[in-house]
Parts: sequence; structure tokens; C-alpha cells
Amino acid sequence: MARLEGKVALVTGAASGIGRACAERFAADGAKVVGADLRAGDLGGVRLAKLDVRDEAAIAALVAEIARDHGRLDTVVNAAGVAGGGPVHLLDAAAWQQVLDVNLKGTFLVCKHALALMLQQSARAGERGSLVNIASIEGLEGTAGGSAYNASKGGVVLLTKNLAIDYGRSGIRANAICPGFIETPMLESVLGNPAMAAVRDEIRREHKLRRFGRPEEIASVASFLASADASFVSGQALAVDGGFTAGRDPHVTELMGL
Repeated sequence: MARLEGKVALVTGAASGIGRACAERFAADGAKVVGADLRAGDLGGVRLAKLDVRDEAAIAALVAEIARDHGRLDTVVNAAGVAGGGPVHLLDAAAWQQVLDVNLKGTFLVCKHALALMLQQSARAGERGSLVNIASIEGLEGTAGGSAYNASKGGVVLLTKNLAIDYGRSGIRANAICPGFIETPMLESVLGNPAMAAVRDEIRREHKLRRFGRPEEIASVASFLASADASFVSGQALAVDGGFTAGRDPHVTELMGL
């Protein structure tokens, strides 16, 4: 049987990047997937509902629709997100708020309404549901110029831990994935400018595998966390980063021929 056979999943930010890879992987693993993004459409057989994760009424309506059509909601992947930041003294308050509203508040709102449904539904194999929040290694450690983005993703990490504490006794798990730099349209929007070539190379090199990650590599971990294989995993912020956060590399071993 496929890993997620019979499960119902909601994936936000499903039109591109990590969200799209998660929607496709969950469907391939047997889940009934409802994707959500700013534009509606079809993603290889996965329906994309139009959703702005800042709109609580729209989130409530979508979760109610999932309950009506599928009877339950087993897992949520919160992958909707935006980039943004800069030195704090130069950062416009509205720009700061947009990043926090999408990345942190949006995750909170989707979890809020998903949890309300999960608490009402019967458990399967001792579990009512699983939340998988896409954070970032920039929610684990600082990055130059990251301000708003780092703050939002750090908030997602601690929100996730609190969800695990508060809802574990009800049979609901919550985990965060903290990706390194992943080859997505968001990464391209930040580092794709030729003027950023040297910075891009330095960041790539800081991944100990000496490459950026791929969206499907994050999706495979999300599928694991949503599955029975991770039945005793909750409250974790799992870095999937090619070794980025393992520590700094001053290239000493290169002098030793490694």
C-alpha cells in the first residue's frame, strides 16, 4: 500500500516550488490532495483552490468544503510563503507586516481551522491528524539581511512546537521542516540577478553537499512526517539543508587533500 493511502491532505502554496512538489508527492503516495494557492486551477489532477492564507474566512470555508467532500482532513502542509527582509532601519513597516502575515499568520490561521476539524474526527491508528509546517533554516539561525523572513520562520518553528505540546494528547502531531536553499522560483527571485552571482555561489558552497536542494527532496520528508512511519515524531524542527546548519566550513580539510 502507498504510504499515504486513504489520507486527505491540504497543501498550501501548491502552485509552485516546495508546495507543488508536496502536492505531487502526496498524490503519488496515495493521498487525496486539495491544493491551495493564490490562483485556482489544476495541477496534474490535483485541484488547486484559490486561497489567500491571510483570509481567515476563506480558510474556514475551504476546510469546511474538505470536510463536506471528504469527511475528514488527515494532514496539512503549510508551504505558502513569501520572501522579504533587509536591514531593519531601512525596512518599511508594511513590507515587514506582509512577510509576517503570509508566513506566520497564514500558518497559524490554516492550523487553527484544520485543528478544529481534526479534533472532531475519529482517530485512525491512534492519530487524528498531522501538521507539517514549512519553516526554514533561517528560522533556526540568523542570516544577513533576513530580518522579516527570519523572524517569520522562527515564529513558525516555535508555533509548531507549541502545537505539538497542546494537541499531542488529542492524537495530533505537529512538525516543521526547515529547508536549506532550495531551487524554487522564490530562490530565483532573490538570487537570480547576475549581480548576486558571487553571493549565490557562496551560499551554495555553504551547503556541505555543495549544491542547492530540490523541491522533491523536501516533499519526500513531508510525506514521511505525514505518514505512519513518523507516528512517534512530533514537535521537531527538522533541518533538510544539505548540511548547511552543521557548522561553518573554513576549508581546512581541503588543505589536507579532502
